[in-house]
Amino acid sequence: MLATTLFLTLFALLLFSVPIGICLGLATMIVMFFVDGTPPMVLLARSVVTGADSFPLIAVPLFILAGDLMQHGGMSRRIVGFANALIGHIRGGLAYVNVLACDFFAAISGSSPATVAAIGSNMIPEMEKVGYTRKFSGALTASSGMIGVMIPPSIPFIIYGVTAEVSIGKLFLAGVIPGVLFALMFMLVARFTLRSDKIVQQSTKTFSGLTVWQSFRASIWALLVPVIILGGIYSGIFTPTEAGAVAVVYAAIVGIFVYGDINLGHLPEILAGSAKTSGTILILVIMATAFGRLITLARIPTELASFITSLSDNPIMVLLLINVLLLVIGMFMETISSIIIMTPILLPVATALGVDPIVFGVILTVNLAIGFCTPPLGVNLFVASSISKVSIEQLSRAIVPFFVGMIILLMLVTYVPAISLFLPSFW
Repeated sequence: MLATTLFLTLFALLLFSVPIGICLGLATMIVMFFVDGTPPMVLLARSVVTGADSFPLIAVPLFILAGDLMQHGGMSRRIVGFANALIGHIRGGLAYVNVLACDFFAAISGSSPATVAAIGSNMIPEMEKVGYTRKFSGALTASSGMIGVMIPPSIPFIIYGVTAEVSIGKLFLAGVIPGVLFALMFMLVARFTLRSDKIVQQSTKTFSGLTVWQSFRASIWALLVPVIILGGIYSGIFTPTEAGAVAVVYAAIVGIFVYGDINLGHLPEILAGSAKTSGTILILVIMATAFGRLITLARIPTELASFITSLSDNPIMVLLLINVLLLVIGMFMETISSIIIMTPILLPVATALGVDPIVFGVILTVNLAIGFCTPPLGVNLFVASSISKVSIEQLSRAIVPFFVGMIILLMLVTYVPAISLFLPSFW
């Protein structure tokens, strides 16, 4: 009764386009008020307070602000320039530059849509100038943007770490190799797709060591960001949360005093945009905390675990079912809310199969990252569509080869846990 009422209320509110954070809070409150046997309403208030009272969670608004400062501070433009100087001379090189630039910016922003916006606004027009179709450029950028939530620092990894109570530092390390593999896969797919495009194959530039050096010098302050953040975390100088504060201070200093792309008049607008994004995420987190406690009391995780394991006792099949479920959820739900809701439900199932919580965090994040690139809620598609001026329908068709590559690597990450655990094993 409790579980049925809870989820029917949630879906009914979603049908009326109520924001997901409000849906979670209202559904919890309605069930507590009208259904017998539920905890008193005071639990909602306590859950809201305890959900917000988390030191690791402070990293989220800090990294969001740091990413906004870096984007407005000209770091993305200089990173694109460096990547172009490095590999732009290869046949079809601008496609590889796009992917590499997304890798670099992912290590700065921690956000998938931010990576698409920052790199796409620079790369898509440049690729069109030398013969790439806007459809291909948009699809490549939307796909490469998903790397933003795998290469550390990653906001979804922080949310998962808080929800599952696992080391955020280890999660950051676990995402590095999968992130690199996805970048290589997208380059491979791009090469295969462009193999017969003579215009693109000829649109190369001459390699120049001097140009590489000059672009490296111009972008060095941006390239130092992941070194400072990750070096500080893994050397024990500061925690992931403190790393977020360091990133904000560093981005502000570089953007204002070194590059000069940010003046003091820009700061209120940047701060307001970051506050809006952070507020949305934090409302989701604190409301989902209460929702999560209620579904735990309703024994939903236990019952779902029993249902999934009843379908098959083969770990390979169970993990496949979990992946299918998460892919579908990623198509219809926002990533942060999906992590908060699904972690307490699916993590017990995964651990019962012997899956390491760190590995499951990577599996969960990769599945939901693919959701960034799949309609109807593919945020990366919407961002790439607005930049490239190509319809969502056209982009959705153009992204299919990249989607196939994503699924192949998802299976690899799922069934070869060493990919995720190799780097964390050294820390």
